[in-house]
Amino acid sequence: YKDSSFVNKKLREVKTYWDRYLGHVNASTPDESFNAMINVWNQYQTAVTFDMARNAGYYHGGLLFGTGLRDQFQDILGMVIPEGGRVRHRILNALQYQFQDGSTLHNFFKLTGHGERTHHSDTPLWIPFGMIEYLNETGDFSILDEKIRFYDGDEATAYDHMVRALDFAISDTTERKLPKIRKGDWNDTLDHIGPKGKGETIWGAMFLCYVLDKTFELLNHRSDVDVEERWSNAYREIANTINSVAWDGQWYVRAFRDNGNVVGSDSKEQGKLFLNTQSWSVISGIAPDDRANSAISQCYENLENKTGMQICWPAYRKVEDDMGLISRCVPGKKENGAVFNHASAWFVLASIMNGKAEDAYRIYSKMIPFNSSRKVGLDRYDTEPYVYSEYVTSHEHETEGQASHSWLTGSSVWMYRIGLDWILGLRTSLKGITVDPHIPSHWNDVKVTRKFRGKILNVTITNPGGANQGVQQLLVNGQKINGSWINPGDYEGEIIDVKAILG
Repeated sequence: YKDSSFVNKKLREVKTYWDRYLGHVNASTPDESFNAMINVWNQYQTAVTFDMARNAGYYHGGLLFGTGLRDQFQDILGMVIPEGGRVRHRILNALQYQFQDGSTLHNFFKLTGHGERTHHSDTPLWIPFGMIEYLNETGDFSILDEKIRFYDGDEATAYDHMVRALDFAISDTTERKLPKIRKGDWNDTLDHIGPKGKGETIWGAMFLCYVLDKTFELLNHRSDVDVEERWSNAYREIANTINSVAWDGQWYVRAFRDNGNVVGSDSKEQGKLFLNTQSWSVISGIAPDDRANSAISQCYENLENKTGMQICWPAYRKVEDDMGLISRCVPGKKENGAVFNHASAWFVLASIMNGKAEDAYRIYSKMIPFNSSRKVGLDRYDTEPYVYSEYVTSHEHETEGQASHSWLTGSSVWMYRIGLDWILGLRTSLKGITVDPHIPSHWNDVKVTRKFRGKILNVTITNPGGANQGVQQLLVNGQKINGSWINPGDYEGEIIDVKAILG
């Protein structure tokens, strides 16, 4: 590095790498903040998160916590577009921390190969979630035949690992066939609800239904009739149970404690309404239309803040030992009533799926760091105004608008994929890519370049009537096609021109 020509060569290599990495997705919309995030900062943050997981940072405990399995299978959502090979290796490596019964370690240490089995209810479900997303992007079915050793011995194909993960989740349920929350679910601060193995997670039940539903296209592709029938029955049974026991009148409850007491009910003094069960009732498809509409509306009425959606309301101001850490967090911060960006992103997705494209984009725009930091000022916001933070303090605390835990958060990859897959509307599946935008009605013209399975899709979205969703006509290489689905493999040449007319 004393030789300037060598240094310049390395600098050119760095520039070439990032040009290639960022060149897989590019969007041009009337919203410059959206463009800057989707085209650069979202992609860069997801790369940092993929490489560093939660191992080190300003706030995280580094070697104290190890690498989370849940995090691994979400972090791939961004990297799978430009570097599917790295994601393939990541998936196969993570599968070795699964037990033969389908359960998993919750976190692990890459240098030693050891980890912690905490019995978080959601952890095994991220395996099929991540594998389906990898297949949707790459179409690389060969990964399913790779053999990986279980953490407690023996080995099986990656497909069998996936099947065992879901079979375990279906079996690790109460008498009502609802998942046991045990040490917690995605919300780690709900850690005292079910230590005796009787507490139930309603969000976890919805997430289980969602993951089951994601697998049906693959099961059909493989003609795995037995598993498809078993899992279809499980989906219906769990969905029916949720709607039977978890509807509170205006929204879905969050959980049930070991003693049967409810969490997240209008009857409670604190923690009446939890965002995640409303979002995932829609995302999972288990909510009837009237309940979905009510649940989403109640969130807008009670949880909307200046910078996004509050994770629960009202915040806990009295300690409840049978809730856990959530009631010991500062009110308005962290999981205790903050604008928790990960959960807020899921609400944007649910709101889009519920037909509220304009409202959903309003929340999405609020959450963009450029915008949220501008609202409160950089001296209050405290973190970098170009990357997502884990949370922003809500109006329930005097430091409203203060952000914390930046960079290493799953919020970035979800905001990236919701922006790409649902707002711009380029959603992948095993069979190809669907063009189905959900944009603000004042966006008249949008252009997106998206690399997908060796092809370059140049997509133009025109909106002459000021619609916010609904493709009236779809043309591929100038030819009108029926429906909104494209299989790039059906077209010759590297570049495919796509025009979607909304109306």
